[in-house]
Amino acid sequence: MEQVQWADRGQLLQLDTPEGAVQGGCIGVSRLGSAQVSGGFSFWLQLHGSSWVEAKEGKFRLRSGDWIAFEKDSKPTVQADRFGVCIGLTLSGDALREMTRFADRGLYAGRGQMTRHDARIGLRLWREAAARLSENPGAAFDAALLRPILLHLAGVQRDLAARIPRCPGRSRSRKRQVFGRLQRARLYLEGNCDRVVRISELAELTSFSSWYFSKTFHSLYEESPQAASARMRLEHAADLLTSTSMMIGEVAAASGFDNCCSFARAFRARFGVSATRYRAAAAREEAGKTQSATRKSLERKSLATSG
Repeated sequence: MEQVQWADRGQLLQLDTPEGAVQGGCIGVSRLGSAQVSGGFSFWLQLHGSSWVEAKEGKFRLRSGDWIAFEKDSKPTVQADRFGVCIGLTLSGDALREMTRFADRGLYAGRGQMTRHDARIGLRLWREAAARLSENPGAAFDAALLRPILLHLAGVQRDLAARIPRCPGRSRSRKRQVFGRLQRARLYLEGNCDRVVRISELAELTSFSSWYFSKTFHSLYEESPQAASARMRLEHAADLLTSTSMMIGEVAAASGFDNCCSFARAFRARFGVSATRYRAAAAREEAGKTQSATRKSLERKSLATSG
């Protein structure tokens, strides 16, 4: 695998990062381009527009500022929309282990958002890393080539990593291992917001017993896996209500609810209003933002003309 690759205007990249091969690579996806990564830990940052990601953990939509990270056997496929720009970084297990040696930090599966400031820094460091890798094609992996961006990404995940001491285990290495497995399970819940996920699925994914998984998950995230699943499915429903024109019944079905009545009760309990009123309020808020932006634009044009 080349260490720097870009898929643009409908191009498809199929990337294989077996252990012992290239240990770090920079990937870019834009304007209907797509990339399939069949090996290695990967970290993705959406810069503009949106992208769809499908992996072993499920299906995700990335919007500007969103980041997502996958374990080495997740095999994600990233597809950018017409105006989407997404950058990625792939790392082998050896590269991740070397990172923990020089930074005493790791990267973990998960999903979150970056501030604009952090995203700009991430893009600059990604470009610098891509330039260094391009200057050393085929050379033995040197962690120094990626150290700045790896430290930045670890900093972005610092709120996640703060939970590691709460994981069971006598050594920090064991705690990190447990945390990584639980993070992957949590990501699996987010990627399957269209259905009810069984505890047995999550236990199998983490190689824990159902009892041990449920106990450890609750102690780490302060909610049970069932409660986390219900919350994520309702948040997914709220997103569908504001970003699509789907009917309420369709939103309920797409969020894993058997019928509209159970969905209506759960939605009102979570957000304090019905799904219909929630959608109407969101539409009014969006209209107000549009009017405000238009008014400010007209005011700037008027000042420029008068000046």
